[in-house]
Amino acid sequence: MKSERDTFVLYVSGVMTMSRLSGAGTLELSLSEIIFVEKVLRIQPNVKRLFLLLRAADSNSATQRLRNEVIEKEVFRVLRERHGFSFDSFIWDKVTPVPGDIACENLGVKDSYLREEICREIDIVVNIAATTNFDERYDVALGINTLGAKHVLDFAKKCPKLQMLLHVSTAYVSGEKEGLIIEKPFYMGETLNGTPVLDMEVELKLAEERLNELRSEEATEEAEGVAMKEMGIQRARLNGWPNTYVFTKAMGEMVLGHLRNNIPLVIIRPTIITSTYREPFPGWVEGVRTVDSFIVAYGKGKSTCFLGDPESIIDAKITQIPGDMVVNSMIVAMVAHANQPGEFIYQVGSSARNPMKIGMLPGVGYRYFSQNPWISKDGKPIKVRKATLLNTVASFRRFMAIHYILPLKGLIVVNMVFCQYFRNVYNDHNRKIQYAMRLVELYNPYLFFNGVFDDLNSEKLRIAVRENGVETDMFYFDPTCIDWDDYFMNIHIPGLVRYVFK
Repeated sequence: MKSERDTFVLYVSGVMTMSRLSGAGTLELSLSEIIFVEKVLRIQPNVKRLFLLLRAADSNSATQRLRNEVIEKEVFRVLRERHGFSFDSFIWDKVTPVPGDIACENLGVKDSYLREEICREIDIVVNIAATTNFDERYDVALGINTLGAKHVLDFAKKCPKLQMLLHVSTAYVSGEKEGLIIEKPFYMGETLNGTPVLDMEVELKLAEERLNELRSEEATEEAEGVAMKEMGIQRARLNGWPNTYVFTKAMGEMVLGHLRNNIPLVIIRPTIITSTYREPFPGWVEGVRTVDSFIVAYGKGKSTCFLGDPESIIDAKITQIPGDMVVNSMIVAMVAHANQPGEFIYQVGSSARNPMKIGMLPGVGYRYFSQNPWISKDGKPIKVRKATLLNTVASFRRFMAIHYILPLKGLIVVNMVFCQYFRNVYNDHNRKIQYAMRLVELYNPYLFFNGVFDDLNSEKLRIAVRENGVETDMFYFDPTCIDWDDYFMNIHIPGLVRYVFK
C-alpha cells in the first residue's frame, strides 16, 4: 500500500456532532477522523505531509486543537510507544495544522503562502467535515454539508498534482428506503419522493430569506435557532429525507458528482461508526453513538428498556461498523482509484453480509453490567435487571407515560403543596424525559430501518486487496469476521465505559 514517492494529503477535518442535541453543536474531530490520522501515520511512511484543516481562528489555535483533540488521545498510545521521546518531533514533522473553515471559499485558509503550498503539493484530498446533528439549523447544515463539499471540490481543482478526492458521506443518504439499497451516485436535483426537481440554489435562497426574516423581526438567538432547525426538518421531509443531516449530505454528493469534471471521486458511505475492532487496539471510541445512550442509561440504572424491532437488520446507526474498518476501506479505495477518472461509491456496513439484530442488545447489556456493575457516585455497584425490548414507538410512549410521565405529574401536585420546593427536581426530570422523547423521534427512522445496504463494490475492493497480495491483516474491512455478541460484550461496551465514561 505504499506509493513510489512521497505523498501529500489534505485532510478536511472537523465534524459537528450530536453532543448537544438542543444547541448548535460543537465542531470537533470525529472517531473516524482520529483513527484515520493515527493509521496513516503508523503504517504509511511515504506520507510526506498531512495537512489537517481545522476550524480555528489562527495557526496557534489550530496547533492547540491538533495537540488536544488528536495527538494526546489514547488512540495514539501505540504510535507514542513506538517513537518514544521522538514522538512529538515525528508528529510535527508529518502533520501541519491548517486554520480554516469548510463553509468558506478557499476553505477559509487566509494565509496565502500556506494556501499556495498546499495547492502546489497536494496529491490526495480527503473530506470528512460535516455536521451530523440530525436537526441542525438549516443554514448551518447547508453551509457545511452541501456548500462545504463544493468548496472542497473547488479547492481540489486548483491542485495540479491531484490524484483523487475522497469524500466521506453516510449510507443513510438513502433516506428510509426498504429492500436492497445499491451503491449508486445521485444525479443533480434527485429527490426521494418524486417531488419536483431539487434545486440547491433555491434551498440556499430559501434559507437566507428565512434567516433575514427572523432577524428583521428581531427574533432572539434561541428563537432563530429553533426556527432554522424546524425549517431544515421541513425541507428534508418535503423532499423525502427524514432529517436535515442526511438531506444536506445527499445534496453534497449531488454537487460533487455534477461538478467534478474529470477529477477521480470516491464517495465512502459508512453506516454509524463505532469502536475499533482491532487497531490500534480493540475498543477505542470517541463520543456516544445512537444506541450507546440507551446502553449507558441502562448500565446506570436509569432505563430499563430498549427500542427497536428485534427482527430488523439494524446496521451501523446502531453502532454497526467498527471505525478501523471504515478507515481501512478509505485507504484501500484511495490507492485503488488514484488517477482513475470516474465516480466510485462504496457503502461500508454489515447489513448485507453479517446483520446484527437489535434484539441481541438487552441480553448482552444485562450480562455485561451484571458481571461489571456500574459504580454509582456514592461508590456502590448499580444492580440491573433484564431490560424490556419495545418494538414500536407507541409502546415506548406508553412505557414512558406509565413509568416516568405519570410520576412526574404527581410531582407537580407535591410541588404545589410544598410551595415549589421540588421545582429543581421536577425541571431536571422533565428535561431528561423530553430529551429521551426527542432522541426517539430523531432516531425512529433508523431504529426500525428495513433497508439492506448492498456492498458489492466494497466486496470487489476486498477481493482486489486479496488478489494483489496486499497485507489483508493490515487493511481488513470485511464485516463477516465480526461476532456481534462477542464484540459488544468484550470490546464495545468495555470501550464505552473506559474511554467515554471513564
